[in-house]
Amino acid sequence: MTTTTIDLKNDFFKNDFWYAEWTFPLFVGLLSAGVFAGTHMYVTHGIGAFNEVVFVAMLKDGMSTGSYSAVAAFGASFLFARILEGSLVGILDIGGAIQTGLGLGVPALLLASGFRLPIDNFVVSLITGFGLGALMGGVIILARKFTVGQGNSTYGADVMMGAGNASGRFLGPLIILQAMAVTIPIGIGSLIGALLFYVWKKPVAGGAILGAMLFGSLFPIITG
Repeated sequence: MTTTTIDLKNDFFKNDFWYAEWTFPLFVGLLSAGVFAGTHMYVTHGIGAFNEVVFVAMLKDGMSTGSYSAVAAFGASFLFARILEGSLVGILDIGGAIQTGLGLGVPALLLASGFRLPIDNFVVSLITGFGLGALMGGVIILARKFTVGQGNSTYGADVMMGAGNASGRFLGPLIILQAMAVTIPIGIGSLIGALLFYVWKKPVAGGAILGAMLFGSLFPIITG
């Protein structure tokens, strides 16, 4: 008498929405749409970019001088490196691939070539970001099928998003200092957010950013 063992876990994951391979490009596309639209907001309204202060400063410098070569090369190099990393390692770094690569590198390339519609129009920026993100996610899934993903597949769990950098925990104080340099209320908001996240045992940098954003909306910077 023989018995048949059914791997219910893998069979479930294979058909589950959150683990299916086809949903990975969808998630990457949705994230990319938001980040790309954030860059549109920054270019047109001066606020909204989903990137580190230093990287956004590179874009701002390009907007002032008309030369986007530095930020374009910087962002594009991150994009290509993270696509290869996602295909081979199985982890897609949101910061490098989506925020810096698609959020800065691609817009800088478009602006440098004079093709401004995807940056100047909000709806088009959402569509462009989603399309580029979905394409990137599809390339990663396809590449894994022909490389390290050929055997012992765990389906969609073969690729994860959100790889972090251990040095990110040290960015909190730098973000607070930068917020203080902008305005005192924004700096105070950043400090409060960092303290709350520290108490909750969450990344301090995230609290500092959210606190700065909240107080920045309550106490906007007066220019002119």
